Amino acid sequence: MKRFMKATAAALVATTALGGAAFAGSLQDPVIETPVIAPAPIPVSGEWTGFYTGLQLGYADIDGDGGLEGDDNTYGFHAGYDYDFGDFVLGGELDYDQADIDLNAGAASIDSIARLKLKGGYDLGNTLIYATAGVARADTSVGDETGPFAGLGISYKVTDRYTIGAEVLEHRFDDVGGIAGNDLDATTITLRGSLRF
Repeated sequence: MKRFMKATAAALVATTALGGAAFAGSLQDPVIETPVIAPAPIPVSGEWTGFYTGLQLGYADIDGDGGLEGDDNTYGFHAGYDYDFGDFVLGGELDYDQADIDLNAGAASIDSIARLKLKGGYDLGNTLIYATAGVARADTSVGDETGPFAGLGISYKVTDRYTIGAEVLEHRFDDVGGIAGNDLDATTITLRGSLRF
């Protein structure tokens, strides 16, 4: 029994000594780090059916006969409707760009361009790649002129309600100002942001 008591006392002293050594030099409470939890991604549907409207910023480069050429920034708005058939999306859009493009060092200017568009593209889920064509009306200092345009565009869904995108369009205006042979070719590049409903 004495042996058992001695062994128990020795074990108790050793445990206390080792426990004290483990906490020696640590006067502060232990730091417990909280795990970092990344937010779950917001699911975005690949459905493109619905109305949308938004704003755009761009650049226009005009080339024409008789030295009628110029370039400048543009800005405007757009509104339209898309219908998603599954892999294919068809839509229509109206858009308007305000401009102040001097042609031939101020001999003429383009003040705005309005467009009526037909769009057709491929649904890649959150991304829509499309071709567009239609009729454009240019408001110039020598008269208004209507002509065709065609181009390509891309839209990307940031969320179900907000998209960003870009378009490149080629326009053709003949006999501007009623002057035969006074033709203009216009290239526009725009960056677009849209709210979908």
